[in-house]
Amino acid sequence: KTDIGRVRKVNQDAVKTEVISDNLAWSVVCDGMGGQAGGDIASNIAVIMISKFLSDNLSELKTSDEIKSVIYEAVSSANQAIYLKSEKDKNLKSMGTTVIVCVVSMNKLYVAHMGDSRAYLISDDEITQITTDHSMVQEMLDNGKLTIEEARNHPQKNIITRALGVNPEIKLEYNTIDIQKGNIILSCTDGLTNTVEEQDIYNICKKCNNKEEAVGKLISKGNKNGGNDNITVSLICC
Repeated sequence: KTDIGRVRKVNQDAVKTEVISDNLAWSVVCDGMGGQAGGDIASNIAVIMISKFLSDNLSELKTSDEIKSVIYEAVSSANQAIYLKSEKDKNLKSMGTTVIVCVVSMNKLYVAHMGDSRAYLISDDEITQITTDHSMVQEMLDNGKLTIEEARNHPQKNIITRALGVNPEIKLEYNTIDIQKGNIILSCTDGLTNTVEEQDIYNICKKCNNKEEAVGKLISKGNKNGGNDNITVSLICC
């Protein structure tokens, strides 16, 4: 589900998920950037193109290497489409989008991302962030120039260092993670993580039997805590 929040006039987030079979599912979450210069266009192009490619090319018969190739080709195609569109229209020159693709196949999670949209693995007893933000603040945190608390409230927190559609080539971070039955894979934009604490995310996901209800409650919590950005959440329950 995606929600405009309480402050923004346009929803620049986009999301799509599909359960292909009992052992195969995927989600795509994007958060557009560029203000009036087409952030919503970039995120929608990305989600539409990546979703179609995943839906058309994924199957339970794919090996790990083949799944990686499918994800890379899907994201690369979307990147090229966004980049070319921004080059042709000066009003869209600065548009781009974060992207996070999660594919669950059998007992593996394949996750690829650019930007500061995040994925979390929720097990019976904990929530673990499994992506690293591609942001200026994260780099400062990694270099010891900021504390975690300073990073949480830093005025440049929204400046990202990787985005889809900004350059002709992609710099995609990719990981494969072992998962177990009962795990929950949560993908979201920073509209959620900037307003809802990780422990609250965990508690909501574990307490709701209906995962559609959990998504709704997470977004409601984000809006209750300010809703100062678009909020998008996707859950895959293993």
